[in-house]
Amino acid sequence: MPPPSTDDENDDLDELPPPQPVHYAEQSLLGALLLDPHRLHEIGPLDPSHFSNHTHGELFRAMRSAPAPHTEQHRISPAWLNTVLNAARPHAPGLTASYLHALIQVCPWPQHAATYARMTRADHARRSLHLHAERLAQTAVDTTLSHRAKATVQQADTLARFLDDFSGRFTPHPDSLPRTPLLPAPARDTGEEALDEERLLIATATAHPAEISQMRWLVPEDFALPLHAALWQCLTALAHRGEAVDPITVLWEAQHRGLLTHEITPADLLALLSTPVGSPQHWGEKVLERALLSRAQTAANSIAAFADDPANSPHQLITGSRRALAGLTAVRSRWHQATGPTTPRTTRPARTPAASRAGPPLRTAPPPARATR
Repeated sequence: MPPPSTDDENDDLDELPPPQPVHYAEQSLLGALLLDPHRLHEIGPLDPSHFSNHTHGELFRAMRSAPAPHTEQHRISPAWLNTVLNAARPHAPGLTASYLHALIQVCPWPQHAATYARMTRADHARRSLHLHAERLAQTAVDTTLSHRAKATVQQADTLARFLDDFSGRFTPHPDSLPRTPLLPAPARDTGEEALDEERLLIATATAHPAEISQMRWLVPEDFALPLHAALWQCLTALAHRGEAVDPITVLWEAQHRGLLTHEITPADLLALLSTPVGSPQHWGEKVLERALLSRAQTAANSIAAFADDPANSPHQLITGSRRALAGLTAVRSRWHQATGPTTPRTTRPARTPAASRAGPPLRTAPPPARATR
């Protein structure tokens, strides 16, 4: 069924891209309400902002604000239609009387107005979910924020509350995952500052091994560079076995784990392990914070991809989005454990040139160019 045309060439309805199914659902809903205004009380909660088309929303606003006509009078007189048109036109100049009549013509079943309204709400929820995901992704990469991790967690909470409200507006349905293919996780930040913090953590933990057992909230997956993750595993393994921890014992453990190659020599590792600064707790928190922000980007991108796919039902969007947030929640729980008030905090040491603090970067690390944030 082609969309009805209007008499005004400037009408924003004529400038739309190829109509999506929700466009026809909105048209059918408005046609049903124009034909029988008393159905406004049958369609459930609906706001003008729920419509994907501005003109449709303004027309609905005018319908809702105009007193409902007497049924018999409405059948023989266009007075109520004219009232609605005059109320909507200041906010939707392209709206015409012919378009109102066309809406009535394209409505297949006025009795299905409540179903058309539910379709309109569902598509609005899908678009809103995408906006929430965008905000989460933008917050996670916004380097102008003084407390970026905290702001990211708060934005994740806002998204989770939206999902709770979203699920409450639709009839429960057996859980099913979206069919949308998962996107690859965004590349981790491997700029020199990020890698420097990881090197400092490894070196400082080697110098203060007693603190390693207090840092169970940090896991290898939190590291941006696989080599650093493997070295952290060396440290935690030695500490767990109760063995001596120093640069030589860590080097020996690294050898047994196959970390030494022609590009990663014993001298390189000893240089890294022998330049501690500050405390392991401080650098561990920095590494975990970057992992939290990265996981937030991954969750946001997945949720946005689900919302961009109109094939996903509301229930699939809810299930897929909650699963995407679950990975972020796990990292967030460890971040709260690390930074909570019960955890001893340390003052960040004064920054000095990277080479003097952590030794020369290993040759496996990327060049010192900063990653795009």
